[in-house]
Amino acid sequence: MSNDRPPTLDPMAVARWQRVAPAASPWLHEEVAQRMLDRLQWIKLKPQAWAHWGAMRGGMQAHRQLADRYPDAECFVVEARQELAQAAIKNVAKSWWNPKRWAGPAVHVEAPPPAGVDMLWANMVLHEAADPQDLLAQWHRALKVGGFLMFSCLGPDSARELRELYRALGWPPAGHELTDMHDWGDMLVQTGFAEPVMDMERITLTYETPQRLLQELRELGRNFHPTRFAGLRGRAWKARLLQALERLPRQSDGRLMLTFEVIYGHALKAQPKVRVSPMSAVSVQDMRAMLQGSRGIS
Repeated sequence: MSNDRPPTLDPMAVARWQRVAPAASPWLHEEVAQRMLDRLQWIKLKPQAWAHWGAMRGGMQAHRQLADRYPDAECFVVEARQELAQAAIKNVAKSWWNPKRWAGPAVHVEAPPPAGVDMLWANMVLHEAADPQDLLAQWHRALKVGGFLMFSCLGPDSARELRELYRALGWPPAGHELTDMHDWGDMLVQTGFAEPVMDMERITLTYETPQRLLQELRELGRNFHPTRFAGLRGRAWKARLLQALERLPRQSDGRLMLTFEVIYGHALKAQPKVRVSPMSAVSVQDMRAMLQGSRGIS
């Protein structure tokens, strides 16, 4: 990476997609969120406050399950743009007649304060970040010492069949290069997280027609590669693309196949360490955390 940013991701293309992305979570995002929920069985910490980063695209079904899992925890829903925040308000707001609206924990559609949450949940967000290390740093600041991060993102093998098809046709790349899980682990450590645990799996989706495959891809995102085709494509090119997609691998029943590599990550925010130097600056927040840790205060 150069300057801590992905070398094949156009920040302007990312910003444009974030402005127009639909306020709904694709099927794949909801499926991955369910698999993340399964991993929570190994986490013993019960958060008093948690944040859902990118809930509208990351999975509102999973959000409701998380709210049921931690019914007494304060919640923060973080969205990148106002339209998504407004949609989130409608989805997470409790009905006026629901007693939990008055007696239950608060739900905020805003970023949490520094060191404000015990858990940060971010499903299928990181691979679209123009500056992923800055985003990791935001997550680190939001967590309390001892809090944990749960995230998922797409890995390098995603849509490999489509990438190979584009190369065979001599077309520009079908999408930007995605980061390997080992590199994400390294970045977590560089950001200040401790004990990162990374794993991955491949999910194969199947489609009856090339048209349905393209629809799925448009729901998931866009091509952020800087050398993607710069102009608008015409009907003739789309017809050629649909014809080419017929050459993708098929399963035994004839349905087209497309592979997605999904990376899962978990990491803790550890006690801050003071660097030894003639003069060291320590924030009040970090000093308080270190003192509490040394006295055994929770």
